[in-house]
Formats: sequence, C-alpha cells, structure tokens
Amino acid sequence: MPGISPDIISHRLSVNPAVRPVRQKRRAYDPERYEAMKAEVDRLSSIRFIREVDYPTWLANVVMVRKPRKGWRMCVDYTNLNRACPKDSFPLPRIDQLVDATAGHALLSFMDAYSGYNQIFMHPEDQAHTSFITDRGLYCYKVMPFGLKNAGATYQRLVNHLFAPLIGNTMEVYVDDMLVKSRTADQHIPNLSAMFTILKQYKMS
Repeated sequence: MPGISPDIISHRLSVNPAVRPVRQKRRAYDPERYEAMKAEVDRLSSIRFIREVDYPTWLANVVMVRKPRKGWRMCVDYTNLNRACPKDSFPLPRIDQLVDATAGHALLSFMDAYSGYNQIFMHPEDQAHTSFITDRGLYCYKVMPFGLKNAGATYQRLVNHLFAPLIGNTMEVYVDDMLVKSRTADQHIPNLSAMFTILKQYKMS
C-alpha cells in the first residue's frame, strides 16, 4: 500500500510541551493474546506500518480485543498521549445534511477506504510518540493508527482536499465513508469513474 504522499498531508500530534510524558508499565497477557500480538506485529512490520524504536518518551500498552466472530484486534492504549494533545476542531460533515443531500438521486454507491487511516503517514517528528510495548520489544507507527486523538479530523481534511471538485455534486464524504450519487442511472458510471480517477491519482485504495 503506497499511501498518501506526505507532501499532501501527514498526521501531527501537537503534544503540549508542558505535559510530562507517560511511559506505561508493561502489562501481562495470557498465551493466546501473546500469540495474536506476535502475529499482528509481524504483519504490521512486513507491510512497513511500524518500526522498532529506542528510548521513546511516550510509551503505551497494547490492548487485545476479541473480534465478534474470530480472532483478536490489536489496539494501543493512547489515553495518556491523547490527553496531552489539543483537540483539532476541524469540522466533520453533519449527518442530517448528508442524508438530505442524497434526496432525489436515482443511484447511490457506498464505499470505504481499505485501512484508510493507515494510508496517511505520521509526521517523522511524531512517530516515536506512538510507541507501544510488546514482549518482543518497542515499536512505533510510521502511519496514522486508530485510537489517536484527531485522526478523524486529519482524515476528513484529506478527503475534503482530494474530492473538493466532487463533494456536494456527485459525492459526499464522511471521514473514510464515501458516497457517489447520480441523478440518473446513465450518469453513475461516469461519476464513479471520476472518483476512482482521483483515488488513483493520489494512490489511495
């Protein structure tokens, strides 16, 4: 996954320098969770979403959450880091306005980006702040992970920029949920094509 060029956007944390960094104490897990964690760290390393890190000032624990059907989801407890970051007040679209904007359209196509947040890189200066503990060492994210404060605002800022010519006309976008709409059926393929052309241009999948 190539990801969005940092020349377009990257995620910054704006950590309050007056807040003392927190290094969480390592938590213990049962063998099943350790195995799931190891597999996920291997996967994230292989696709270059994370890297090993030395001497991080902020350090968080992994939280393993059981998926509804099978397996585990690896999350990171960024509670302390998030408290040290100011809120990004970039506005998200109003749901009621998005619903109203679809009225009178013959066709609607709903899509979401694959690992959308992870397609935005962390700013190099802030990567180490996302550090987390595993039984195999310390890692940090090179891409924007779930659970970081203001990640949704950063993503909305990106899609507003990418799809500016289409939003309100043939598209509506709410964070990583994309909607292509057409007044008539014969307009739908060209409208979809316009969206996919932009995705290809910015190497977003």
